[in-house]
Amino acid sequence: MSDMKAVVEETKAGFHVEGYEKIEYDFTFLDGVFKLENPQLAEAFKRLSRCLAVMDLNIFNVYGEEIAKYFEHYKIDLKIHKTMIGEKAKSMETLLSIVDSMTEFGIIRKEPVLVVGGGLVTDLFLSFACAAYRRNTNYIRVPTTVIGLIDASVSIKVAVNYGNYKNRLGAYHAPQHTFLDFSFLRSLPVAQIRNGFAELIKISSCAHLPTYDLLDKYAEQLIETGFGRTDGAPAEVREAADKINRAGIHEMLKLETPNLHEIGLDRVIAYGHTWSPLHELSPEVPLRHGHAISIDMAYSATLAHERKLLSNEEHKRILNLFSRCGLSMDHHGFDEDMLKKATEAILKTRDGKLRAAVPNPIGSCTFLNDVSAEELNNALRVHKEHMKNYPRNGEGLEAYVDSSDTGYTLNDEPAEKENTNGVSAALKKTVINDDVKAELNGELKEIPNGKVNGNAAKGHAAGAEAHDGENDGLKGDSVSQKVNGAQTNGTNGVHANGTNGTNGTH
Repeated sequence: MSDMKAVVEETKAGFHVEGYEKIEYDFTFLDGVFKLENPQLAEAFKRLSRCLAVMDLNIFNVYGEEIAKYFEHYKIDLKIHKTMIGEKAKSMETLLSIVDSMTEFGIIRKEPVLVVGGGLVTDLFLSFACAAYRRNTNYIRVPTTVIGLIDASVSIKVAVNYGNYKNRLGAYHAPQHTFLDFSFLRSLPVAQIRNGFAELIKISSCAHLPTYDLLDKYAEQLIETGFGRTDGAPAEVREAADKINRAGIHEMLKLETPNLHEIGLDRVIAYGHTWSPLHELSPEVPLRHGHAISIDMAYSATLAHERKLLSNEEHKRILNLFSRCGLSMDHHGFDEDMLKKATEAILKTRDGKLRAAVPNPIGSCTFLNDVSAEELNNALRVHKEHMKNYPRNGEGLEAYVDSSDTGYTLNDEPAEKENTNGVSAALKKTVINDDVKAELNGELKEIPNGKVNGNAAKGHAAGAEAHDGENDGLKGDSVSQKVNGAQTNGTNGVHANGTNGTNGTH
């Protein structure tokens, strides 16, 4: 919510306007947000006793019945827009489909839309639809993945892709409220927990040493137990997870809120996002976002070590944590040519400066600008020598997106088909619009000038989201790859994070 204050002064030539907008919004930690005993979310919809909810196919299949019973309990009429996820679904046609549902539902000013899912749903195209609809429609977020909870939920950036340009059309639009329910992680696959873990390493290694120490102590247990949410998880791990999550989000908010509109380009939370935007989508099967930024962070740590900004012990500690987590620290495609192209791309995004965030020491941050191509290449050669001492030469576990991450086709077959087995007739009646069925039936049409090359998205996924707007200007096959030969995750009873943020198969 916001409050605008402005002063208008008359000048010799005309007028001068100076305005300040107050932006305020809330975060609530609440395990079991859809449990009947928790009325907090329902309170936001009681004024009109109705709710339009946007969620992806797999959230609908796994949690739809629980969500429907929750709103029925509080006598709130629920309507659902069921959407797809994936880079190909992060498009104007998907946004306009959501706008159609908002119009059919009859959204009025200040009435919030509910969005449930990972970061791509909660912070990108749905939120952009809200920013565009009547120029300012409220929304409430319930993120369901690690990156959605820890990273994407903090930002107010909203966007869709345009052509082969990622996040080219967007805005800054804060939510009315965000409910942080970490119990969703009970059903998140280990590969996706690992994927999101990288974002916590990012923020802690450059901004909060106590959180880094906890990550270092409990890394394997946090990943294996869904941050202490799975049955039988040790109480000690759950307690550590709660401290980590709260501190991580708090640090992100403290760093982001003074710069919500990204006027300042020296951004601590851009650690790991200097070279990864280009490299993430370059392999034939794209890397998961967490693995892409981990490669960037590990290489940046080596660069910092070469500059004597990190001690031998700190450098090794950082690399060891990535390795223990199964996160990537290197990739055969991360070479001098890739480094050159990625550097050229990020210089455009960052107004001609590299602004590479590196830990100095762990828990604090320095920005590097005066780095020559020769120094970058030398650091890369040194880094690859270090990688010979780690399993798989520093490559990670389950590092590549699968078809449910991206919404691509797999061997020309839909990556995910609509599977509503076990969904009640009552729940099906709540669906006001179904992008998944429309896409499978060929009803969603691509918009000229805004079309994304390749096969259209077929299922729920996050895709390779352009974090922090730093994939700007990427063109061509890197965005339009099909994920041939990638493995699909099961979707019944599980949900998975996507490549960037943000989401994936629920």
